[in-house]
This record gives sequence, structure tokens and C-alpha cells, in this order.
Amino acid sequence: MDVLSMSWRDVLVASWPVDPETVAARLPDGLAVDTFDGRAWLSVVPFVMGDVRPLGVPAAVGRTFGELNLRTYVTGDAGPGIYFFNLDADDTVGVTLARHLFKLPYYHAEMRVERRGDAIDFRSHRTHDGVAPLDFDATYQPVGAPNPAEPGSLEAFLLERYRFYAPGRSSLYCGEVSHDPWRLAHADATFRANDLFAANGFDHPDSVPHLLYSPSVDVTAERVRRV
Repeated sequence: MDVLSMSWRDVLVASWPVDPETVAARLPDGLAVDTFDGRAWLSVVPFVMGDVRPLGVPAAVGRTFGELNLRTYVTGDAGPGIYFFNLDADDTVGVTLARHLFKLPYYHAEMRVERRGDAIDFRSHRTHDGVAPLDFDATYQPVGAPNPAEPGSLEAFLLERYRFYAPGRSSLYCGEVSHDPWRLAHADATFRANDLFAANGFDHPDSVPHLLYSPSVDVTAERVRRV
């Protein structure tokens, strides 16, 4: 049952190919690495979470804040999905509710998101109690017009997923989201700070990232269930 409505805005998906065994070593039991052309992928995703509210409540009373996550691509008993290593957000209420409703590893951070023409400046500093700081600082912008992902493409592999997995104390949880197909453009990005890999036990990839941008997508999300 869907419980939340929201809009994901000014989304950057910066993705690096990595050794599948490196990712597999950091997954919980019950999940396997999903690969494209024999490689696992790690994606850094900064964006604005807009008008977050209970399903059926007007958007005008929703909460809007920045979010930043590191994710990979997996398969589990419920099918292909996404696994988040961390999600930082600039909203204390949102972090608390997301941890409860979705069992996801959310952390509070102070963020500043500014638009300059087509460019988005995104800065984040983790401030969650009892957790080491994490800094991220980047500027990104679209290149060209957004279009749906071609079936079978890397873009479809990375974005056309409507399921996520989250670890529990003794079992896995699974949740699903619903939205129209992504509209994606290529992107340019400059990263001035990016602690997400180190904070999650990964070496920073030395390859050039695959950069995608989406202007927005309206989303509904269901509460997680055990799988």
C-alpha cells in the first residue's frame, strides 16, 4: 500500500563501474550483485526531495529538502532492485520517518542546494549524532534534452528500477515506488568533495563516471515488507 507522495527534482546519477566482488562483500545475505556488461555499479545521487507528504495530502503542506545517497544494483527474492549504503537528508523529521517506515540507513545532514541557470550547486555535511562526518560538494548540469531510457541500455539498467531492499536485524525488507519512466539527459559535473565511497568502505573508483540528469519525476512509495 502506498503511503507517501513526493517529487524527485534536479537529480544527478553519477555512476562508476566496479568489481562485482567488491560490492558483493558489502551486501547483506539474500542479495546478489546485479551487473551490466559484467560490472557492478556504484551511483552517487544528489537531488531535491520535494513536497514529501502522506498520500492524499496536498503538495502545499509537504516537506522539501536535499538528499544524497550511495547505491548499487542488486537482485533478491522479490526481483531486481536497489540497495542503499547510505542516504543523507537535510530534514530531521524526514530522516526519522524514513528510518521507521522504510528501514533505510538515513542520516541527518546540513545541505545547501542552489540553482544558477541550468547548473545546480549541491553541498552536504553530515551532522548525525554518533556517526562520522561526511562531506560532498559538487556542481552539475544537464547536457541536451531529457528522453526516456532505451530498453537494454545502461541508462535503463541504472534508473528503471522500482524496488529497493533494506536490511533488518534478522531479515530483509523490500519496498516499491511508482512513477512514470525517467526522462534522462547526459550531464556535466565537477566534484570538489565526495566522501561517500570512503564512508562505506570503498576505494574511490579511478574511472570516469557515467553522468545522467533528470529534471523531475513524481513518485509514490509504499511501506516496506519482509521478504
